[in-house]
Parts: sequence; C-alpha cells; structure tokens
Amino acid sequence: MSVPPEQRPELPEYLTGEDLERLPEEIAAHIELWDGRVVWRRRGPAEHQAFMFNVTSALKQRARRATTEQPERCWRADLETNVFFGQTGKSDFMTPDFVVYRCLSTPYQDIRADDVVLVGEVLSPSNTQSDIEAKKARYASGGIPWYWEVTLAREASAIETVRAYVLETEPGRLPDGVRPLRRANYLVAGEWAPSDSAGIEISFPFAIDIPWSDLEF
Repeated sequence: MSVPPEQRPELPEYLTGEDLERLPEEIAAHIELWDGRVVWRRRGPAEHQAFMFNVTSALKQRARRATTEQPERCWRADLETNVFFGQTGKSDFMTPDFVVYRCLSTPYQDIRADDVVLVGEVLSPSNTQSDIEAKKARYASGGIPWYWEVTLAREASAIETVRAYVLETEPGRLPDGVRPLRRANYLVAGEWAPSDSAGIEISFPFAIDIPWSDLEF
C-alpha cells in the first residue's frame, strides 16, 4: 500500500542513502532518491500490481531459458528492485516495476545500472506524461540499454500496448547550432497490442516471446 500524501512524514528535500536506511521500512519502501532528492513512489491500482507481477513472471521464465541455452550469459528478472546509479553509494536510485540484469557474482549485492539490461514500468491511466518522461530520461542517462512501457487500458482490466525502447547514445543529424537536451535517449524499437499481435516477440536482450494469455488479469 502506498503512503497517502497526507500521511507522509515531513522529510528534508534531500537525503543520503544512509539517512534513508534509518527511516522505518514502511516509509523508506515508498521513496526513491534522484541524486539525493526525495521522490515518493506512487502505487497503482490492483491491475497495476497484477500486470507488473505477470510481466515479471514471464520475463523470469524467458531469462531462465536463455541462461540454460547459453550458460556463459546468465540473466535474472525481478520486480520492484532498486537500481543504483554510479559505481558506489546509495543516494541515487530508482525502483522500476520490473528489471532484467546480469547475474551478480555474489549474493546480496546492490544492483547497479551497469548490470541492468532492461527496466520497465506499468503505466496506469493515472500516470502523467511528465512523470513518464522524467523516469524515462533518468533510465536513459543511466545507460540502461532497454526500457519497456506496459500501458493499461482505460476501460478494461487489460493491457493496451507494450512498447520496447532501445537506447540511442549518438544523436542523428541535427540543424546547425542545435544540440540535444540529453546525451542519451530512447527510440521505439517494438510495439505490440492484443488487437494486432499474438503476443510480445523480440530478440533483445535475449529471445523473448510472451503470448497475451500469459499476461491476462
């Protein structure tokens, strides 16, 4: 359950990772730190949780299959797991709805953006475009190669579309004197909807084929 705005404790605008660890778990679990700035995470409706779980479960199965077929390349998929930016420290992180990353060498390590190959968010009708773009920009600046958006339908407990974005680190040709606002951006590399496809099918970061029946509410 998310913390309603009226029940959120009064906190400084900025915290360190150590400060966050000293907060009660029921509070800290709903906070991200963006370069140390406190950002409260919003918890969506039951559909959000259900589709987040279903997508993660499907990705876990495909990651396990890919690892079995190519043991030298080991993958894991999890849901609502902190992804820390930078090589050290815990004051800059986000918590995507689902994440795919390279298997870590020892247990209980923090997941760093360099280890991550895919992050994703389940977008409920209440998500604002500004929030969506802000998250996407931070994932891109962290160098995460793939970003997925799972958009839910407004009038039904169902997925409307799934979009896969690939990271572009070198901008295309621009008019003289024009510079991109950000050094890295995402480009749409795949789009699927139940109305026009049998499921999600893409070859990156490993072979993924998910029928819509695996994702039903």
